[in-house]
Amino acid sequence: MKTEFPERYITMGLKIAYYRKKAGYTQEVFAELINKSLNFVGQVEGPGTVCGISLETLFKIAQVLNIPPSKLLEDD
Repeated sequence: MKTEFPERYITMGLKIAYYRKKAGYTQEVFAELINKSLNFVGQVEGPGTVCGISLETLFKIAQVLNIPPSKLLEDD
């Protein structure tokens, strides 16, 4: 994926992984809960991987993790 903001995608993926682990979900369980493949979750969470997600998926991830969607987009 070509983007001007690769570091933001990577940071978001790392945040998703952090909150997923904090919630106690494996990648397999999390993938089922958000109706995506294990491969998709691995690509999104992979350090150094730039993988875009739709807003629909972002909202679903936040819902499953019980966090506001903005938590995944904030600069820390």
